Amino acid sequence: MKTTKYLLTPALGLMLAGFSFAMPALTATAAPQTFDFNDPKGVNNVVFKLDAPLEAISGSANGISGKVVFDPANPAATTGEIVVSAASLHVPNPMMKEHLHSAQWMDVAKHSEIRFVAASLKNIKTSGDTTTADVTGQFTLKWVTRELTVPVQFTYLKDKLGARSNNRQQGDLLVIRARFTIKRSDFNINPGAPQDKVADEIELTLSIAGAAPRS
Repeated sequence: MKTTKYLLTPALGLMLAGFSFAMPALTATAAPQTFDFNDPKGVNNVVFKLDAPLEAISGSANGISGKVVFDPANPAATTGEIVVSAASLHVPNPMMKEHLHSAQWMDVAKHSEIRFVAASLKNIKTSGDTTTADVTGQFTLKWVTRELTVPVQFTYLKDKLGARSNNRQQGDLLVIRARFTIKRSDFNINPGAPQDKVADEIELTLSIAGAAPRS
């Protein structure tokens, strides 16, 4: 029994020493990163659609900014906000665009930003580089703020920033995709407009990429 004791003790000590050295390395690979969604290429966009019985209206906005802190090893800790410049809202018809930007509709002169601030994530599922979750946060449009829960897909692309950026800068990408619906009447967007011509429901589709460069 004495021989067994002296054989096992050094072996156990080596195992513990190896474990203690391995732990910091594992922790280092799972650090949260800050992704910036201000896209110099202008590719990031939000598409909106109102589908009324008599008319369908669709447009987009590409004035996207905001920062999101994301850790692929711990997506539940995700925080951040996405901001859309209201003045970047665009529809093909010039007169319709003028109405859209007016005080009766979006009032972009007084309410320059549309903002979503993430508060919590639930129903989180990760497969490979992709995580899906229901994100609850505060959505502000014009002078109204409401709590919304939005289904979101996060795709973490390690070392892919260079493939997207013009200057080939090294770093990682976080792609966010979401589709959800809000009500025009909930946010005082010309609530008196006839719903047979202007739908009350606005479908929003988000497709954006944020960059976490490395020096």
